[in-house]
Amino acid sequence: MFQGDTSAPVGTDPEPAEFPQRQLPQRRGGVRRRSESARELSLKTPTLLGVGGAHVDRRGRMAAPFVPGASNPGTMREEAGGGALNALRNARRHGVAAAIVSLRGGDAAGETVAATIAEAGITDLSAVFLDRTTPSYTAILDDRGELVAGLADMGLYELAFERHLKRLAFREAAAEADALLCDANMPERAIGVLAEAAGRKPVFAIAISPAKAVRLTPHLGRLSCLFMNRREAAALTGTEGVEALDALRAMGLASAVVTAGGDSLIGYDGDGPFRVVPPAPSEIIDVTGAGDALAGVTTAHLMNGLPLRQAVRRGMAAALLTVADQQAVAAPSDGEFAAALALVPEAEPVR
Repeated sequence: MFQGDTSAPVGTDPEPAEFPQRQLPQRRGGVRRRSESARELSLKTPTLLGVGGAHVDRRGRMAAPFVPGASNPGTMREEAGGGALNALRNARRHGVAAAIVSLRGGDAAGETVAATIAEAGITDLSAVFLDRTTPSYTAILDDRGELVAGLADMGLYELAFERHLKRLAFREAAAEADALLCDANMPERAIGVLAEAAGRKPVFAIAISPAKAVRLTPHLGRLSCLFMNRREAAALTGTEGVEALDALRAMGLASAVVTAGGDSLIGYDGDGPFRVVPPAPSEIIDVTGAGDALAGVTTAHLMNGLPLRQAVRRGMAAALLTVADQQAVAAPSDGEFAAALALVPEAEPVR
């Protein structure tokens, strides 16, 4: 356990008061023995290391159509969330083991996050700063579940993520994982530290928001796939649609998935650009977490050998189930997921 000064003044680079020394699932002592057969290796569950947001999500929803500049009746809900955590919770349901590296405070919100990680069966490698506040995201939704405004209070990520990822414990965790997934809640330099620690392993990323997506720009050539919406793609490229895909490819990004709400998802892989037309959801209760579900489930199926165009159909099915659920991470049965997947059409080439 790292020991640190728990009374660091605001504005300094704090030490974590606690860094749980839990290990990722081991490959028989951390290395593959030469005597292991190809069949034994093929049966191993791949491990995804998520790095980024694991904080408290607060969501207020209007009970009537939104009126700007006025008091709007509604309800407020709170649960653990964050791009990396939501994606990992979804990925766990689709055949991968998962671990997370994040930062949180020593408060009740941090305890909520820790409990959610444990309940999801995710190995928790996060640092706890006892004198800091756990980051949070507050979303205001209209009566249809669409986002009106969001407020990210994530100063701890800005202050300490880069230094935290330079620690030996993180490098060891990255070495044990089969792939990494990060989100742009981290500062740009922290993303660079992560990319370096990943070596040649696949790195998947979630853009999070137009303002934060640009943090990924210097590292696009290192990413295996970036998940974003059309506003985030526009922030990265200055253009939209298929032209944005062309620009992302020219910037060195290996593959991309760009969502547009109820409009067609577009992306590209080694065979060029493609489109998937989403079916209309049965209902929209809350859009929070849909993009994270898409990223987590798609990544899980990529790690288990599916090509992107097939994997993203499964991600879209998970997103459909998420928007029809009050929780940011839905928990459908196998039958419910299969029914949703059956509604998602095959990807079709663009042009």
